[in-house]
Amino acid sequence: MILATLLMTVFAGARASDFGKPVTWDAYSLMIDGRRVCPVMGEIHYSRVPREEWRQEVRKMKDGGVTLIATYVFWNHIEEQEGVFRWDGQRDLRQFLEVCKAEQMPVVLRIGPFCHGEARCGGIPDWMWNPSPTPLEGEQADKPMRMRSEDPRFLHYVERLYRQIFTQVQGLQWKDGGPIMACQFDNEYRGRGSYLMALKQMALRIGFDLPFYTRTGWPELSTPVPYGELLPLYGDYADGFWERSLEETAGNYYKAFNFKAFRSSTAIATEQFDYSSTTGESKAEAYPYFTCELGGGMMTAYHRRPYLYPEDAYSMALVKLGSGSNLLGYYMYHGGTNPDGLTWLNEMQRTLATNYNDMPVKNYDFQAPLGEFGQVNPHYYSLRPLHLFMKDYADLLAPMEARFPCEQDIAKGDDSHLRWAVREKDGSGFIFINNYERLQNLSAKRNVELEACGVKLPKFTIPAGSMCILPVNVDGMRYATAQIVARREGKVYLMQIPGISTIIALQSGKVLRNVKPRGTAKPVCGNLYLLTQKDAEHLFLDDGNREDNASSLQRLPETAWQKVREAGSPRKITMGVNKVAEEPTDEDFEQAAVYKITVPKNLACRQLMRINYRGDVARLYCNGELIADNFYNGRPMLYGLWRLPTGVTELELRILPLQANMPIYFPREADTTPGESIMSIELECQSGE
Repeated sequence: MILATLLMTVFAGARASDFGKPVTWDAYSLMIDGRRVCPVMGEIHYSRVPREEWRQEVRKMKDGGVTLIATYVFWNHIEEQEGVFRWDGQRDLRQFLEVCKAEQMPVVLRIGPFCHGEARCGGIPDWMWNPSPTPLEGEQADKPMRMRSEDPRFLHYVERLYRQIFTQVQGLQWKDGGPIMACQFDNEYRGRGSYLMALKQMALRIGFDLPFYTRTGWPELSTPVPYGELLPLYGDYADGFWERSLEETAGNYYKAFNFKAFRSSTAIATEQFDYSSTTGESKAEAYPYFTCELGGGMMTAYHRRPYLYPEDAYSMALVKLGSGSNLLGYYMYHGGTNPDGLTWLNEMQRTLATNYNDMPVKNYDFQAPLGEFGQVNPHYYSLRPLHLFMKDYADLLAPMEARFPCEQDIAKGDDSHLRWAVREKDGSGFIFINNYERLQNLSAKRNVELEACGVKLPKFTIPAGSMCILPVNVDGMRYATAQIVARREGKVYLMQIPGISTIIALQSGKVLRNVKPRGTAKPVCGNLYLLTQKDAEHLFLDDGNREDNASSLQRLPETAWQKVREAGSPRKITMGVNKVAEEPTDEDFEQAAVYKITVPKNLACRQLMRINYRGDVARLYCNGELIADNFYNGRPMLYGLWRLPTGVTELELRILPLQANMPIYFPREADTTPGESIMSIELECQSGE
């Protein structure tokens, strides 16, 4: 990394609250009031979550260790009709920001104009594409408008959009003691940097005045932006619905599980961009290494339906941290549901633009740590120790350089290496170990010799699937074969790594061997506490064990659902403009199998309905209105019954059958036997206000 010492003081004048304190950055990290921080950024799209659920969902993100929220402002969610702006209901950006302010949660606002986010036409309204918007004075009515460019007509409409957004953020910017810390312009842009600078200058003229501004660091711009104007943020995913291939481990996603100095991904948006070039990477090293799209999960497209595992997200996050990143941004951290509009608001091949994939109409669950209905998934907990570590050790970790004793370019499934990296500075360090790769059976590594800061650890075995962070010369420990987690009020917390005997060697020379966890009540030595993995995942949570609260399932009797119509003739699966299978149309569901589902009256708690089914696509209706849909990938279809109108007890489910030899990637867990069926329906009590 370039040892840049430049500090960008973006505004002056400290305030009493955290939100008002000066924010700076250098080549390593963000600093708030001069203190280094390593934020955990979680993406949630406010307009994809009901307004009445915002507060509890932001609190759940905070409990998960998220310290910074990112959210898109989708243009077509707020101006679907030209000149008609909607800031009501779940489109009320200002109210969402007020919730974030009340919960002391900083925000990165991603204001487009192009967002993507699997929104219809990338979030740019249909009226901008066809028919053409009202021409400006002196412009020809039939003159084509260049989207995402410095075309004056396009910038005219963007300025109107930005001015509308500014009405929602006045008084809520960081300098005002509000939550908005930063702003991103456009997304995944590959053209001239002058376009992004035009967006920034426009925002500044309107009144946006924020500590820093960002852009996605992929693909490479054709011409650069001046240094320091926009911080590039990176990402990686464990799999991609956008892959054209129907093979199980298609693409270069395996590289996300290798420690490497190279920041950019070769796997993001591969249906759109060529990532073979790595030029410009050295220039990026003058910036801090931040991510904004580290896959917290993955959506299912119609043609490709990945099944993600909790280990995928954890492994990628640990690898990014070990490779030098000092901001982990998850896309998504919280799933959502597309709002109702004048038309469907999902990306699909039949739309005018951003039509690379066919996505569900309503569902944007993303298999995230917090799902579409706020359900808590296993990686919500497994990621928490990593997030606690980033918060409590930011001052020590952030300036540490990354060192790569292992190969950085390991082939897919290559089991001949232990993947590990070191971050160290001034005699202290952390060893990052990742013996995991998605859908590859990496073996245990025996008699491993690791070294950091001149300290050699004793030989030991790294079990298959192990991922961990070991301290060296930290908090009185010469080394430990347990994961470093947190330090609060003079206490240091370690997590026992399953399958690895805990050794703690103290700076005093004393060595503790085969140490057993004692929980938070009793230290193993001095101020050192050793926890089980589960205890570490729930450390500092004051609301009890959420997994236990949400684990009681009520299975509905089979009399609660009834097939009222068999499926008709199977539909012809067509290939779309981007040469992958097209999702069914509304008309196709006239030939679907139809079930009536009766849900209990007077539910005692917030109930999540799990429909365990087999089929191609399922759609759920209430009073004739589509409320949920699901592309089958072996997991149940979900719906939060608390979102139903009062008094509704009957729903209609339509399922299109699976067909033989479909041009679709299904994960190994899915039963692809032709036909359709409901196996069971369960209700699960969810925690909530």
